[in-house]
Amino acid sequence: MERKEIRILVVDDEQMMADSLKQNLIEEGFTVDTASSGADAIEQFDCGGHHLLLCDLQLPDIDGMEVLRHAKDSRPSTEVIMMTGYGTVARAVEATKAGAYWFLEKPFDFEMLPPLVEKALERRELMAETETMRRQLSTRTEYFNIIGSSKPMQTIYETIESVAKSDANVLIVGESGTGKELIANAIHYNSLRAKKAFIKVNCAALPKELIESELFGHTKGAFTGAHADKDGLIQHAAGGSLMLDEIAEMPVELQPKLLRVLQERSYRKIGSERTYAVDFRLITSTNRPPADAIRDGMLRDDLFYRISTITIHVPPLRERTEDIQILTEHFLKMYARKYQRQIVGISQTAYQRLFAHMWPGNVRELQNVIERAVLLAKTNKIEPVDLPFDNGTMPEKAAQSSEWEVPPNMTLEDIEKLVIEKTLQRTGGNKQAAANLLGIYRPRLYSKIRKYKIDIPALVSA
Repeated sequence: MERKEIRILVVDDEQMMADSLKQNLIEEGFTVDTASSGADAIEQFDCGGHHLLLCDLQLPDIDGMEVLRHAKDSRPSTEVIMMTGYGTVARAVEATKAGAYWFLEKPFDFEMLPPLVEKALERRELMAETETMRRQLSTRTEYFNIIGSSKPMQTIYETIESVAKSDANVLIVGESGTGKELIANAIHYNSLRAKKAFIKVNCAALPKELIESELFGHTKGAFTGAHADKDGLIQHAAGGSLMLDEIAEMPVELQPKLLRVLQERSYRKIGSERTYAVDFRLITSTNRPPADAIRDGMLRDDLFYRISTITIHVPPLRERTEDIQILTEHFLKMYARKYQRQIVGISQTAYQRLFAHMWPGNVRELQNVIERAVLLAKTNKIEPVDLPFDNGTMPEKAAQSSEWEVPPNMTLEDIEKLVIEKTLQRTGGNKQAAANLLGIYRPRLYSKIRKYKIDIPALVSA
């Protein structure tokens, strides 16, 4: 915000003092109003949009503390600097507790005022940004193109906010299709390296014999076919970030070389004795549980410890079913716009199919399902027949199709409760078996049972 846009209200019944303060602040480029009483100050403040108050403690009608409290109650982001010729420690403490930024004793040197005002305004801006971020994080359904409002996703957003500005190595663990690359994007583009390159390498997609050359580069003649010097992707990532997707697929014999790069912050091209310094932030991902990859000899444990300073676990879609509706609506709008289809929504029975599906392909699978449905829908609403689940019947894994007829006007929570009840009936009340069929962990099923107050003995005996 430019200085001329910042409004300051000076409150002092000593006209000479008020005029002097106003003139000094105007010379600094601020817009300044003055008030000679508490009542006048409150009236001007309520309709003036002031960012900062300079308020005398002793006013002819009301105490300056009342002006301070009114300002902080009305607009908490407003900063207030109190002034008095009769200062006491007790009054200064009282003013600070009421929200004052500073307490000045008269007379004071006018030269100290501009930097004090600047500091107060910086604090105001910082507090406003912090509050905005807190509010966004607590209610956010979309964050850097990541969709989801469930508690696990909110935790991921908070983690990204916490670590993005650092250079800590981040390992993202999650099944295929859960959105690991989107999380990596959020980390890079929310970091101090955002304006530099973000280089991505899929370790599973590159041939084993080429991955070292692609990463580190080579010199002319280093091997058959090396007709010229080539910079590696590590060098291309200089100043930015490097993402190694599916790190557990990197050849084991190459992993010590990557480890040395991370330890020494330097590397050599294939065929060269020259050492090159590197400066990049490493983000890795894997769809394998790291413990399994280490046990199976696919990931060295020393490399794992180096790359996993921060580990972000991305839950599969079946463990955050509350996000299915938000994701579905997002993809529906996106593809309706892309294909210029007048699709306005999804029927409740179609939603039932979506909630009961196990989603082995996670968010990517849901995206493909909705894209297909938008293209195939015969009406302006997606129906079960438009979904690729055996012509609209529920997956046999969850229950017999004849058991899943849903009455009209059910909410999504009603549908989820019904799915759980039918599955528990099918397993005779066996919660572990029901959790396996639903594709969720048993503690999560227990949480749902408590949430919906499901009476299992009554279900089984029905």
